[in-house]
Amino acid sequence: MTAQESTGEQWRAWGPYVAERAWGTVREDYSADGNAWDYLPHDHARSRAYRWSEDGLAAICDETQTFCLGLALWNGNDPILKERIFGLSGPEGNHGEDAKEYWWYLDSTPTHSWMRWRYHYPQAAFPYAALVSENARRGRTEPEYELVDTGVFAGDRYWAVTVDYAKAGPQDMCVVIRVGNRGPADAVLHVLPTLWFRNTWAWALPNQDAVPVIRDAGGRLLAEHHRLGRLTLAGDGAPAMLFCDNETNSARLFGTPGRSAYPKDGVNDHVVHGAPTVNPDRQGTKAALHYVVAVPAGQEREIRVRLTAGDVPAPDLGAGFSAVLAEREREADGYFAALAPDASPEAAMVLRQAVAGLMWGKQFFNYDVDRWLDGDPAGPPPPAQRTSGRNSDWRHLNNHDVISMPDPWEYPWYAAWDLAFHCVAIAHVDPEFAKRQLVLMLREWYMHPNGQIPAYEWAFGDVNPPVHAWAALRVFDIDGRRDRLFLARVFHKLLLNFTWWVNRKDADGNNVFQGGFLGLDNIGPLDRSTVPPGRLEQSDGTAWMAMYALNLLEMALVLAEEDPTYEDTATKFFEHFAYIAEAMRNKGLWNEQDGFFYDVLAADDGGRLPLRVRSMVGLLPLAATTTLGEATLARLPDFASRFRWFLSHKQRYRDVVGATRTRDGHLGRLLSIVDGDQLVRILATMLDETEFLSPYGLRALSRCHLDHPFTVELNGEAHTVRYEPAESTSGLFGGNSNWRGPVWFPVNHLVIEALRRYARFYGEDLVVEYPTGSGTKVTLGELADDLSRRLVRLFLDDGDGRRPVFGDEELFQANPDWHDLLPFHEYFHGDTGRGLGASHQTGWTGLVVDLILRTAG
Repeated sequence: MTAQESTGEQWRAWGPYVAERAWGTVREDYSADGNAWDYLPHDHARSRAYRWSEDGLAAICDETQTFCLGLALWNGNDPILKERIFGLSGPEGNHGEDAKEYWWYLDSTPTHSWMRWRYHYPQAAFPYAALVSENARRGRTEPEYELVDTGVFAGDRYWAVTVDYAKAGPQDMCVVIRVGNRGPADAVLHVLPTLWFRNTWAWALPNQDAVPVIRDAGGRLLAEHHRLGRLTLAGDGAPAMLFCDNETNSARLFGTPGRSAYPKDGVNDHVVHGAPTVNPDRQGTKAALHYVVAVPAGQEREIRVRLTAGDVPAPDLGAGFSAVLAEREREADGYFAALAPDASPEAAMVLRQAVAGLMWGKQFFNYDVDRWLDGDPAGPPPPAQRTSGRNSDWRHLNNHDVISMPDPWEYPWYAAWDLAFHCVAIAHVDPEFAKRQLVLMLREWYMHPNGQIPAYEWAFGDVNPPVHAWAALRVFDIDGRRDRLFLARVFHKLLLNFTWWVNRKDADGNNVFQGGFLGLDNIGPLDRSTVPPGRLEQSDGTAWMAMYALNLLEMALVLAEEDPTYEDTATKFFEHFAYIAEAMRNKGLWNEQDGFFYDVLAADDGGRLPLRVRSMVGLLPLAATTTLGEATLARLPDFASRFRWFLSHKQRYRDVVGATRTRDGHLGRLLSIVDGDQLVRILATMLDETEFLSPYGLRALSRCHLDHPFTVELNGEAHTVRYEPAESTSGLFGGNSNWRGPVWFPVNHLVIEALRRYARFYGEDLVVEYPTGSGTKVTLGELADDLSRRLVRLFLDDGDGRRPVFGDEELFQANPDWHDLLPFHEYFHGDTGRGLGASHQTGWTGLVVDLILRTAG
């Protein structure tokens, strides 16, 4: 571990906590109809001061985003500076919102003492209009029109821009910007390292009206803030200094006078159009160092910039600067080598870039719902519709934290169940941050007073799968099972959330649960949040709750070893699991004929219709399992007494909590929804290559539905599910994700974890055919390892030197300048492994870190 990794939180004070997109977000939407994409579109982003948080290229900031340092570029042909990643809004994309650029997070230590970012910028005019119009022309059955499809990278006519960050100290950042001309002709690139303050002063809020300033201080930028103090930004050479204000250009957008004569887009208009829109007094709240860099064909140029806290007259940009860069990169190399010493070079590269994506995915998230609903004193009164519209019953929620995001562009807002998976991967490199994230979601200014955990800003009241307890246990394990205070903190708050689930999502009180879409979007034939008259009894919803009960049981058993009062709650969750598991088996969700779990549509007249779709909904019951050893019972006599009484007096539940097996002389018990016979039957379907098993993990929907789609008719309307291994052809939940065939990391990971628990119980006594029909038998532990390898294989070169994640895109497969730059997609093609959906969702796809570390020993 490097010196800075062990010196506490001060090294995390500055980091990459700036989103790739702040436009088109709910926070910035003050419309009456809640149309966030239209209220602040990409065209407004360069001219409009954001209310809640900032965005930028390769940008860093402090933990409260008082200041930001980012990059702007201009190739001499574009109509605007490249200050942020461009993409299509939800309504514009033929499969929902989608970033239309190529950038990568290549490296980061947990403290951001060393980071690397890469971007490929076309030398020709960026095809903004063509991307919008062609994707608008295409329908849901057609592929997305990507930047590479426009031909703009033909002949390698692009800039490879790499930014390295190295901290000389907690608040002393050395930055190297390398611009490589990959094209066949000499070219010029404008490079503008830009420092600005987040606008906190324009909203007429009490005690928040002080305006900071950035000035020319004799060849360097000197920034002053009433709370933060001073900052110095210096660059090598003699760049021009350009100043404007982070204020809205009201004249351009609304035809009214603004607060500043030199608003936010002043630098843009000056560089691109030569307009007199920068402050001649050489001061403002936004300032850039303007470099005009001529680079011969095939060569590279370097710019050095240093940002330091305080007034530093002559920052070192020479030998000392070089030494910091070299030392921090060397430390990072050593850190990652020690993290995975047994991983192959290819797997080690995947792991390192995945960690980088997780670290760069940490963003400052600022959202006071009460203030947002009521509007600011300086703004117009909010539309009346807002008082009963989106998030109006979440007025208590006030977020002002650095949080792990699913995707810095496509999903630049936290999602509770995504974050739980992020934390499992992050715990391998920064367990303290992972624990703080899990605790944060349960704090009083996040969790609803009724016990619900906030889902995401588009609808905090939506219901996500209850995986928080599972994640907390995994983080506790990865951290060495030593932080019982953390476990106790989350346990007490999760009692409230578990109670919310039981009270709100078990309509009949019969331990069969409904939860709505539960994060699986379009996996069923119906919109699971708005079913027809009646109710949808959900196999996954009930399985999630059984798993939740087991997770809380395991927490209580750990805590009871030092505090016997937890034995009572252990007993409560043991018994509650038994009730849910028995209901899962015996109240219609298990289909004996098919050997599979299904959702059941329960009509008001008492009729029951199984929705016989073979999907991940029927595999997730596998995840509700754990083992219980005699040693645990011996340590906890009160719990053991009640446990044995329950088995003796509640015979109907013995099948779900009473299975025993002796291994290595020790008696163990299996607590599981599925019994041994059901397990074998489910696995036979799951491991069939014509059903769930793909070369790259488990499909979310069986491939059998390609030739045999499932259709149900309700009220004269047909609802059909068909195997779709790529993008969705359905508009359910916006159509920007697809659970009808692709491979998804989070649910694959849960199944793999479950297999390891079954292996702990059955050992070598249970072997299964893998793949089904192959004649090859494996243990459940071997099966878990191989499924892990299939998922990791998505990012590795195959025998022909091709990475499945790239699909058939030859630029990525064949060009060495692209081939080792890895995207971590939201989900993957169910047959080919091609990456789909959000292209930087290292969040839960970052679980590849956990898989590599476990399979590499």
